Amino acid sequence: MYSLPLPSAIAIFFTVIALASLAPPSAHALGSGATIAIASDTATVCSIAAELPTRNIRCFRRGESLAFDALPNVSFSVVSGGRSSICGLVEDGRRFFCWDTRINSTRSWRRVYNDTVALSTIAVGDDHVCGIISATGGIKCWRNATTFNLPSDDDRFQSVSSGSSFSCGILANSSQVRCWGSSNQPAATAIEDGFRGFPMTSLVSGSSHACGLNSTGFVICRGISNENGQLGLPSNSAFQYSTLSLGANHTCGIRSVNNTVVCQGSLEPYNPAAESFETVVSGSSFVCGLVTSNLSVLCWGPGWPSSGLVLPLGGPSLPGPCVQSDCSPCGTYLRDQILCFGEGHICKPCDQPIITTSSPPPPSQSPSSRSPSSPSRPLRKGLLAFAIIGSVGAVSGICSVIYCLWVGGCFGQKKVHNSVQPTITRASSDNNGSGGGVGSVPRTSPPSRSSTLRRQASRAMTMRRQRSGTSSSKHPDKAEEFSFAELALATDNFSVENKIGSGSFGVVYRGKLLDGREVAIKRGETKTKKFQEKETAFDSELVFLSRLHHKHLVRLVGYCEEHDERLLVYEYMKNGALHNHLHDHSNVEKASSLLNSWRMRIKVALDASRGIEYLHNYAVPPIIHRDIKSSNILLDSNWTARVSDFGLSLMGGGQLTDGIYGSIRPYKAVGTVGYIDPEYYGLNVLTEKSDVYGLGVVLLELLTGRRAIFKGGDNGDQPTSLVDYAVPAIMAGNVVQVLDPRVGNLELNEAEAVELVAYTAMHCVNLEGKDRPTMADIVANLERALVLCEESHMSISSCGTISIVSE
Repeated sequence: MYSLPLPSAIAIFFTVIALASLAPPSAHALGSGATIAIASDTATVCSIAAELPTRNIRCFRRGESLAFDALPNVSFSVVSGGRSSICGLVEDGRRFFCWDTRINSTRSWRRVYNDTVALSTIAVGDDHVCGIISATGGIKCWRNATTFNLPSDDDRFQSVSSGSSFSCGILANSSQVRCWGSSNQPAATAIEDGFRGFPMTSLVSGSSHACGLNSTGFVICRGISNENGQLGLPSNSAFQYSTLSLGANHTCGIRSVNNTVVCQGSLEPYNPAAESFETVVSGSSFVCGLVTSNLSVLCWGPGWPSSGLVLPLGGPSLPGPCVQSDCSPCGTYLRDQILCFGEGHICKPCDQPIITTSSPPPPSQSPSSRSPSSPSRPLRKGLLAFAIIGSVGAVSGICSVIYCLWVGGCFGQKKVHNSVQPTITRASSDNNGSGGGVGSVPRTSPPSRSSTLRRQASRAMTMRRQRSGTSSSKHPDKAEEFSFAELALATDNFSVENKIGSGSFGVVYRGKLLDGREVAIKRGETKTKKFQEKETAFDSELVFLSRLHHKHLVRLVGYCEEHDERLLVYEYMKNGALHNHLHDHSNVEKASSLLNSWRMRIKVALDASRGIEYLHNYAVPPIIHRDIKSSNILLDSNWTARVSDFGLSLMGGGQLTDGIYGSIRPYKAVGTVGYIDPEYYGLNVLTEKSDVYGLGVVLLELLTGRRAIFKGGDNGDQPTSLVDYAVPAIMAGNVVQVLDPRVGNLELNEAEAVELVAYTAMHCVNLEGKDRPTMADIVANLERALVLCEESHMSISSCGTISIVSE
């Protein structure tokens, strides 16, 4: 095998590293993150404003005379558009908002994501959104992506772009294309297969095709149709294009040499050959570009004036995100300090060399059809670079293994306490079984269900800590392992005075750890006949809470597993359960009770709904709680509501999803009388809509102040269902008739807010799951109700003022 002299190899190695540091060409498409975005169905165009202290989004809809500001007090980094929606990622990456452009009101921007985990970009498809997690490079998807075959948690991406009902990205470690979508979506599979073997530097998606630049600078396009020639963008030299943009049946690119645009496919009648553009984006059937000379937005294509239209956005738009990082080696845009209002820089894409070749590899040619003995010169350089980097990686890997063996940290020789993994001592291979202990099992014994669940949770938490780059024992994601003696001391030996409630598998005690932390400790039932039930609930909560992190879910602090004892330690919720505040007269009769205002009751409902929405829409795989009730909604010291008790929860998956109702499969009905879904109870059919029913009952509790099953009213001392009591009055338009009299009189907008909550609750408790709203719909209604409450005579009403900044 031919080898390079060491000095030459070192020189090439550093050359490769220098080239790798260059910014890849820009790439914007139907659903990629950029500073301009298009919602095709409504011909709506939005861009991020420049030269302003707040980089808000400004939008224009074809046929209207003026543009309008969206969320004027929020600064955004990128926007992305789909069929009928526009989404914007806030500059800190921890939130993004979306707007259904079919709704006229710009107040309809809804927060879709809010977390401490920051995103680097988002990409909107027809009706789904995918984003890249900044810290890890992993993929998260929202909205109608519950049926998607998502990438592995181990995959790391450098870019993402969304098509009609699929998304694609470039893997960070191999530069290969990975696509995902619904199982019946042929475009995702066809595109990924078509790009197999091509290292890519950029990739953009259209409705059913994708294009990008490979490592040698040539355009490659793949898709399931080429009826309009959209897969054949003219190309005869490397790095001929700096930016690509795709629609339904067209592909456009900005020429590197002069920044003019050329398009291929069904895009008539205007060709802006005389204009120079900084970037270009596509809708389904039209294109908009950012003009270099004045940073105005120009749109053309079917439905637009034949000469194109400069949108009246009221000022220049950003050519790229404003960032705080250094823009070397390629520099910044001129006037970027002015464009960013003195806050950050706009990094300029690096100019790629134009390499002329008489016979560039045709984009349609597969890697296997090329002659292995005579690759092109650019390809040889690319392969050499990959070989060198691969060699360095291999050496690093070998060194890591040697180090592990030397320090004894590999193959289980070191005892590592991760977030949920209890110490399990296995029997020695010696015949005398030395080294055994509590929980010891022979090596030949199959693993139990509980230990399997805990190992799965352990691996998930270990991977999460590796991605976050921290292993600190004080990290909030890390669950601690406690001894039984520690927890007995913390609760004064589980005294009756410290008992504060009960959960799905035991009694809950208030405790104080040696370091001063207040906690809630759930101790499993100690009766032998209850052991299996206790074990199952313990495993369930441990697995779920170790992988779920949201402001509206109770956080797991740690656990204890000794002999037959199973205990879980949670953060302490100072203000107890919602049920007690509504139904314990020692609490609710107090005139000063914070829950004796419609503002607080609606906020609590919204908090809890966001927690459940996270379980259904954002957890991967989705989770069905199965026991939503007011006693499982706890209130922390700031009166923020959090969902608790996951002992009965079940995990869903793609194979259980039907696309309309969500996860469906038969289960023995469990839950609490008064809250349990009648469809689930009668037919043993479990869906996400079962949680919706339980939440509907909670909403009725908040409205009426009555228990889910109560005595009194028209039935005398006979038990009455809250659903049977409240729903007829709501249907008849007599909401006021059933409202809790302990809460003050309704102001005008406050009455509208309460009515909206009442009608939402009524739909939640429909007998059939298909007639109930989704959690996303419920959250939207409650957000609107809280806004109405805020607007209701703030100076005198019981609404007062409250922030609805997302959780």
